[in-house]
Amino acid sequence: MSYVGEWWTILILHDCFDGFTRFDQFEANIGLSSSMLTTRLKTLVETGILAKRAYQARPVRHEYVLTDFGRSLRPILVAMAAWRNEQLAPSERAMILVDTETGREVDPQTIDPVSGMTVSDPRFAFRAGPAAGEQMRARYALSDMT
Repeated sequence: MSYVGEWWTILILHDCFDGFTRFDQFEANIGLSSSMLTTRLKTLVETGILAKRAYQARPVRHEYVLTDFGRSLRPILVAMAAWRNEQLAPSERAMILVDTETGREVDPQTIDPVSGMTVSDPRFAFRAGPAAGEQMRARYALSDMT
């Protein structure tokens, strides 16, 4: 959440996944002030989500492109949009995910490839991982008892 937990960041990333790369495009689509947008883009570059590269020499103009790390955030944004759309009637959905080859609306699911089950099934639970600290281990030690 430290990478995408802010609403403006999510909107910028959404624009990136829609193919937008330039400051003026983000500004027009999102409606964020130029100073705030500059700050958000700088943070996304510093965290390695976007890369800044010049596309024009005179005057120098930059575009912001997703890195591999940034592209790996797409399933998170898709899941967030799907979660929200589940709460709405089909006629109330401002944005839907479609298969571009068929136009069919897609209902994204996160599936365990071994069992074929959706990970929303209660069978799947979080546990402390190898890098978990003492507090995290204690938290999940309690859930192991139930």
